[in-house]
Amino acid sequence: MSISPTASDTLAGDDAVVRFDDVSMRYGRESETLKDLSFSLPQGSFHFVTGPSGAGKTSLLKLIYLAAQPSKGLLHLFGQDVDQAGPDIRPHLRRRIGVVFQEFRLLDHMSAFDNAAVPLRIAGRRPDTYRQDVAELLAWVGLKDRMHALPPTLAGGEKQRLAIARAVVGRPDILLADEPTGNVDHAMGLRILRLFLELNRLGATVLIATHDQDLVARSGMPVLHLEDGRLIHMGQPGDYRP
Repeated sequence: MSISPTASDTLAGDDAVVRFDDVSMRYGRESETLKDLSFSLPQGSFHFVTGPSGAGKTSLLKLIYLAAQPSKGLLHLFGQDVDQAGPDIRPHLRRRIGVVFQEFRLLDHMSAFDNAAVPLRIAGRRPDTYRQDVAELLAWVGLKDRMHALPPTLAGGEKQRLAIARAVVGRPDILLADEPTGNVDHAMGLRILRLFLELNRLGATVLIATHDQDLVARSGMPVLHLEDGRLIHMGQPGDYRP
């Protein structure tokens, strides 16, 4: 199964799939959760988002997958100013983004196969057009023998890999993950890291929010380090000195 982006998905003239220009965010009347963020993520890049609890890592991901809106500044996705995107454009942008949620958000009454296929069903695909692709993807993440199992019968690492399969089944250009190794042991964490690295090799822009510094160190990938809602460092983790 090929999950690399098609030629029509590439950007013309600008390889930044995500760009923040002086972006801030607040929830209701609360103080700002994110403050004056400016950075860009090139197409095909791989970054971690690090920082202490409450630094704004999950909020940053929410802005990118359009579950929240900036209170200030400009957010661009795929060259499109999100604030100017109409109701017909935003769903299209959202379909180009895959998300692995921290709490999985699997549907317990549906099999692993049907959970993985949810994005394709929402997109209006007929089962006969995706059955083989979903089966191959589940085999690729190590769930070949578990595709008919219900989520309550799956182990934590299996649920995590199923959540990853669901996030990538639609061949997203951007793959976001919120603490993807937080509920698994060290060995499974490394296996999940290898999955993300392979997806990145196939063309996806990957952004992972994590507390797992060992995972970051083993990957060798750059970080966006947040503290108190501010971007303190962007680059190799070893280059940052508090």
